[in-house]
Amino acid sequence: MILKECVVLSALFPRLCVQNLLSEKVDQMMEWSSRRSVVRMNGDKFRRFVKAPPRNYSVIVMFTALQPQRQQANEEYQVLANSWRYSSAFSNKLFFTVVDYDEGADVFQQLNMNSAPTFMHFPAKGKPKRADTFDLQRIGFASEQLAKWIADRTDVQIRVFRPPNYSGTIALALLVSLVGGLLYLRRNNLEFIYNKTGWAMAALCVVFAMTSGQMWNHIRGPPYAHKNPQNGQVSYIHGSSQAQFVAESHIILLLNAAITMGMVLLNEAATSKGDVGKRRIICLVGLGLVVFFFSFLLSIFRSKYHGYPYSFLIK
Repeated sequence: MILKECVVLSALFPRLCVQNLLSEKVDQMMEWSSRRSVVRMNGDKFRRFVKAPPRNYSVIVMFTALQPQRQQANEEYQVLANSWRYSSAFSNKLFFTVVDYDEGADVFQQLNMNSAPTFMHFPAKGKPKRADTFDLQRIGFASEQLAKWIADRTDVQIRVFRPPNYSGTIALALLVSLVGGLLYLRRNNLEFIYNKTGWAMAALCVVFAMTSGQMWNHIRGPPYAHKNPQNGQVSYIHGSSQAQFVAESHIILLLNAAITMGMVLLNEAATSKGDVGKRRIICLVGLGLVVFFFSFLLSIFRSKYHGYPYSFLIK
């Protein structure tokens, strides 16, 4: 009888130890999460609470080097973590953590990670798969996109709540005040309101901003550029037709502006009544702007839409 009890206890003891260890880990993660929505981890904490079993919870980890150019991604991640932490659905099934390179360089080496920021999902069971690494370059780091990815990997639905941002309201109030003050100061001479050139320039600025993809950048939150970790080369043009960098929008905006300037000069050369020699020079300058910068724009289009057959001067 005693021997039988010893056998039963010896069989249950490892299981009890595992359950106790799991309970301690969950309690510790819950305690950290109650203090901060995003738990900061070094190498030891990462290996113990994220990599090592037992674990019945999922962990979203942001690997980063908190430099100024990565601050925006960190802010979006913080918004998402706060939305989960202060929602009614918050539980011990999902935790948000961050590993900074300065505090966990060994973790970066262990995972062969050469770029930051990187978002990874560590499931409750099994090893991370390819889909457990967030496609930052294609999708961007907006909180809403991260929430969709997390829902796909964990079945946890997170409704993103953003804190009130009054910067837009303040900027609008300042703009209205500035315009109102200008109109008041020049109330006796409002001819500038009927200036066609001024309105045309304002309209072109809006068109350039919209056609360069600024709204897409605002929605998706892509990185400014991409640095290849192998050779250090910086790419300002995304190689896919489904994504773009912020720098790419700026380049397209400048190219469209240069082409438009060329068309304006061509129109000026054709319709003005000045010296013939001067008009010829203006025509050549305008034609050169259109030809060169349109060729450049077409070459960028070809590099993104692979297989596009047409080119002009620049391939």
